Amino acid sequence: MRKRAGAHIVWDWNGTLFHDNDAIIGATNAAFAELGLAPITLERYRALYCVPVPKFYERLMGRLPTDAEWAVMDETFHRHYLEHRVRCGLAEGAAELLVSWGSAGRSQSILSMYGHEELVPLVKGFGIETHFIRVDGRTGPSGGSKAEHMVRHLAALAGVEPARTVVIGDAVDDATAALHAGARAVLYTGGSHSRTSLEQAGVPVVDTLAEAVEEAERLAA
Repeated sequence: MRKRAGAHIVWDWNGTLFHDNDAIIGATNAAFAELGLAPITLERYRALYCVPVPKFYERLMGRLPTDAEWAVMDETFHRHYLEHRVRCGLAEGAAELLVSWGSAGRSQSILSMYGHEELVPLVKGFGIETHFIRVDGRTGPSGGSKAEHMVRHLAALAGVEPARTVVIGDAVDDATAALHAGARAVLYTGGSHSRTSLEQAGVPVVDTLAEAVEEAERLAA
């Protein structure tokens, strides 16, 4: 891989580049039904969602799920998510923003906590894989934080400086991971968290991906 310099964006996938809120809620409610829990609205999901994911279920259930309950809910969620995601597409303006950022000679990559084996063909299916110098999904068990994954992701990007890297995501964990890896972050309100919860991260919070890219350009200057 040739040396690169300048501003770099690490994009989150679910809820950021990939507008999959409907699939997330549909799959979450299917998982809840397995344990006899009441369905949840998108508004309540966005108000309560957090990582690690078992803590999110604790907020809803009043206790942490047992290991057996978590295994059932996690498997059920992913099975139903695959069914729902086929009706989802890229976020508004995402494709154009990827082109314009790259056309300016700047680099970008994807780091997602969605499984790597599922993520790569999904990105390719939208025909956008050539915009990224690296696409990394989660390896290992689900439900954890992105922080250590971010450190490994940035270390694998030749010539990319964490100090000139901006993570764009839809969850507080994206900002936490960026800070852990020495990068900056911009959080987008179109995904899994409410504006109120995102603002607690102490980083810029925006309502569109276009605004997120503008902030990234400013932060990485």
